Amino acid sequence: MNLPLLSIMTWAPFVAALIIMFLGRRSPLLVRWTAVLGAFVSLVASLYVYWAYDRVAAGFQFGEKFALVPSLGISYELGLDGMSALMVLLTSIIIFAGAFASWTVKERGQEFYALLLLLVTGVYGVFVSLDLFVFFLFYEIAVLPMYLLIGIWGSSGYVKPQGIFGWAMGRTGVGTKEYAAMKLTLYLLFGSAFILVGILALYVANGSRSFSFLDFQAMNIDPTLQSWVFLAFYIGFGILAAIWPFHTWSPDGHASAPTAVSMLHAGVLMKLGAYGVVRLGMGLLPDASVEWAWLVGAIACINIVYGALSALAQTDLKYVIAYSSVSHMGVVMLGAATLTQTGLNGSVFQMFAHGIMTGLFFALVGLVYEKSHSREIFKMGGFGTMMPGIATAFTIAGLSSLGLPATAGFVAEFLTFLGAWSSAHPWWLFPGVIGALLTSIYVLRVTKAIFWGPPSTDPHFQNLPDAVGTEWAALGILVFVLVLFGVVPSLAIAPIDTATMPLLMRLTGR
Repeated sequence: MNLPLLSIMTWAPFVAALIIMFLGRRSPLLVRWTAVLGAFVSLVASLYVYWAYDRVAAGFQFGEKFALVPSLGISYELGLDGMSALMVLLTSIIIFAGAFASWTVKERGQEFYALLLLLVTGVYGVFVSLDLFVFFLFYEIAVLPMYLLIGIWGSSGYVKPQGIFGWAMGRTGVGTKEYAAMKLTLYLLFGSAFILVGILALYVANGSRSFSFLDFQAMNIDPTLQSWVFLAFYIGFGILAAIWPFHTWSPDGHASAPTAVSMLHAGVLMKLGAYGVVRLGMGLLPDASVEWAWLVGAIACINIVYGALSALAQTDLKYVIAYSSVSHMGVVMLGAATLTQTGLNGSVFQMFAHGIMTGLFFALVGLVYEKSHSREIFKMGGFGTMMPGIATAFTIAGLSSLGLPATAGFVAEFLTFLGAWSSAHPWWLFPGVIGALLTSIYVLRVTKAIFWGPPSTDPHFQNLPDAVGTEWAALGILVFVLVLFGVVPSLAIAPIDTATMPLLMRLTGR
């Protein structure tokens, strides 16, 4: 008997959310362990499909399909290739660690965990759906719970109104969790409109017979249609991937979100955007991908340098990590724009490496804030002597961020930069290297200021505790994965190759 592994993996968090809503009202501990169990079932399923995926046969495997609306050609069609296998593994690791990172949520924990699990159900669905109508539904499920998760459980900070639009910043509530939740939702819904238009255009071009990705892939699409549909996908998914200049929702959303939501937001949700550009934009529209590669690469270079410079200017720890994510997502898009096997491998590897790294960063920022009640970088100091475990994990995450060998971040950036140098636009390498240099500056500065520099004289920052109990679970898992995939990168590159090689053949005709 063949188990529907992809459905089990996708819907286990949803079932856990239903159990929490119906049975968890009077027992916070039951809520937490139910959430962990739901995440664990998905983790086990994702590990199995990742291990059992036949890399020789390649293509989409573990297929499931049955008709939902036959008259419109809508089906529940699931499948998984090497790229999506790595992405569901990333999702499973982040949500499992995030369930432990949220252990201290006290206010309305039942609803918090239920929404978190609903969100991750949508994420799994996006990565394994082969019917683009169902894909879009899962995409919306992954995005919309963010409004409530940030608006209710988020945190507000003060952002000083300045510049020519300072008056608007003051009146719109910049820095508050309500502002961040609304801005994020409006931006992503704006992007969703472009995605839906693109999908419907392909559906009509296919004779309104099917929404299947495989059917669309077999079509001979008119180059003019390809061109504008690719731009629609690039803008729609690119907003979620925080491409410049549509990135401004992301730092505000990161800074206001609670810990586990920040982990999922930066670790997984932003990857949905990059995955959508690669899977739908490049996978279905090869001529347009080649035509617009210069634009994708140029904007990626802006992302890398602009995000790093912005991170360098921040004094709030969460904003540093948020702008760092904007910069690192530029590396993802740069690798994709190279249209080389090395660059595409680097792009997908960077999705995974950055997801783990930034998930670890936001877990650590949450712990530091919970124990010190501050995110002001230059007010803190000497925390390394009081919380050596947190300091060590933060240093490892920082070293991966700046690309230290033996961490996953190094492998991803090295492959991407190598792909950029061998692409049609070798000058793309230079903004990438400048971004890596700037990253090393702000990461080392922040790490020294908070953990390894002189101790703060503020009495509020004395005798702070290190991580305890379940907090170690999230940190241990993420540090282990970050180092494991840095030391043994073939664990990721082997399945990625099975997806990027056919894609490259489709793009270049070779």
